[in-house]
Amino acid sequence: MATKRYYVYVIELSQEVATIRKFRERNPHYIKGNTCVYVGQSIRMPALRMDQHKEGYKSNKYAKKFGLALRPDLFQKYNPIPTRKDAEEIETMLAKQLQKQGFGVWCN
Repeated sequence: MATKRYYVYVIELSQEVATIRKFRERNPHYIKGNTCVYVGQSIRMPALRMDQHKEGYKSNKYAKKFGLALRPDLFQKYNPIPTRKDAEEIETMLAKQLQKQGFGVWCN
């Protein structure tokens, strides 16, 4: 049986997402003009997961509507991840870390 592997990924979002009240409320310290991103985790490889978001399959509404491109420079060093629990913890840690750096972040 093949070993399951999990991945975290970061999708850069159009800055237009920062005009949405719910996104701004989740990012009270966001500075207009800074990069906005969606942070997720999946058993799927990041490129496939990005395609799924854009196609509307189990997609986050912000990733689907505003997703521009994957940002492997922000997540590649964490992958692959051995367990779902680890992936979820890294997803949360990465989202908080990016927010502290001034990114606008959406993470489920």
